[in-house]
Amino acid sequence: MKKDLVIIGGGPAGMSAAIAAYEAGVRDMLILERDGALGGILQQCIHNGFGLHKFGEELTGPEYAWRYEKQVKELGIPYKLCTMVLSVSEDKVITATNPQDGVFEIEAKAIILAMGCRERPKGALNIAGERPAGIYSAGMAQKLVNMMGYMPGKDVVILGSGDIGLIMARRMTLEGAKVHAVCELMPYSGGLARNIEQCLNDFGIPLKLSHTVVKIHGKERLSGVTIAKVDERRRPIEGTEEYIPCDTLLLSVGLIPENELSKTAGVSLDRMTNGAVVDQDRETEIPGIFSCGNVLHVHDLVDYVSEEAEIAGLGAAAYIAGEEKKEISVFLRTDGKIRYTVPQRITAEKDVRVYFRVADVYRDVTVKVSCDGGTVLSKKKQKLAPGEMECVTVPASALEDGRELYFEVEGA
Repeated sequence: MKKDLVIIGGGPAGMSAAIAAYEAGVRDMLILERDGALGGILQQCIHNGFGLHKFGEELTGPEYAWRYEKQVKELGIPYKLCTMVLSVSEDKVITATNPQDGVFEIEAKAIILAMGCRERPKGALNIAGERPAGIYSAGMAQKLVNMMGYMPGKDVVILGSGDIGLIMARRMTLEGAKVHAVCELMPYSGGLARNIEQCLNDFGIPLKLSHTVVKIHGKERLSGVTIAKVDERRRPIEGTEEYIPCDTLLLSVGLIPENELSKTAGVSLDRMTNGAVVDQDRETEIPGIFSCGNVLHVHDLVDYVSEEAEIAGLGAAAYIAGEEKKEISVFLRTDGKIRYTVPQRITAEKDVRVYFRVADVYRDVTVKVSCDGGTVLSKKKQKLAPGEMECVTVPASALEDGRELYFEVEGA
C-alpha cells in the first residue's frame, strides 16, 4: 500500500493534523488508531473544561473529540481502527496489523507521529511493601469509573498532583468515596491552578506538598499507606511518618510520551521532553517524519494539542507538495529555569510560536529572549508554574542563520 500521508494515532492530535493537511490539499492519507474508536484519551475524560481556547466554550472530553471526529467523517478522511503499528522505518515504511488485513505495510511520503503518552507505573517509583490489589494509575481508575462503571475502592489516597490525579480526587468523591489526601513529592503542584481550586479546595481534600508514600501495607488487598515529609533533596524525613488506612492508592506520577515507534524510525529524542527534537513545522531530524501532541511533549490543555497538530499537518502538506523554503539553522537554548522549548530548532524565516515549561514556581518575573546579547522580546509574567505551559511568538526578523536564541527567566 502506498500513501502520501499516514497519521499514527487517532486522538485529538492525529485528527487535528489530518484535517489541517486535508485543508492544505492532501487527499491521499490514512489515520491508524489502535483503539476501537477515534478520540484517544478524551473518551474517558467526561469532565468539562475542554475547548475554552479553541471553541470559546466549555466542552467535555467526548464532546471535544466528537467535533474533530465529525469533521474527519464529513471530509471523508479514511481511518483504520483496532490497528496496531508495529514499526516505522527510517525510509518511512510502516508495518501494522489488524484483524481485517493481518500484517501489512504502507509506504508513506510523510508520516505524522501522534501516539500520545502513557502513565508512569508503580514499578518506576521504588516504594517499599507488598504488591496488593488496590493500586491503580489515575488514568486506569478514570477508565474504570467513567467508561466501565466500576468503583476501584472507597477509601482513597492519591500520590502525585498531576491533572488526572486532581480530577480523580473530585470524581471519586462525587461517586461516594473518601479521598484522605493528595500527596505531592515536589513543593508545588504539577497540575493546573484551576484544577487545584475546583477539584481539591471545593471538596475540602487536603493537598500535602513535599510528601510521598514510603510504604504500602497489606498483602492480598491494600490496607493502608505510610506517608512522610521529604527534604529539599526529595528524601523522606525520619519522624514525619503518618499512617493512613485506605483500600485504594491512585498514582498520578507523570506521563511519558509513547515514543517506541519514533525510536524504530531513528528519530532523535530530547532528554527533557522525552519527545522528538523538532523544528517550527514539527518536523523531526528525519525529513518527512513529523511529531505532535503528547508524544512530542506533555500538554496540560487539549486546545494546545490541536493547535500544535495543525502546525504538523500543514508542515506535512508542504513537504508532500515539495514546497521550497529558505533554509536557516537557529538553535534554541534555555537557562535551566526554563526546562525546555518546543521547537528546539528553527529552519525557516517566519514568525514562530515557541512553547516552554519552567522548572519551579516564579512570581513577578520577565521571560526574556535574546540573541547575541541583544533582547529579541521580553514578557512580564505575574506567575510561572511547572504545571502550566507558556508560549511566546518569536518574530521572523529575529532569526538569522547560525545564531542561537537564548530563553531565560529574569527576576527569579
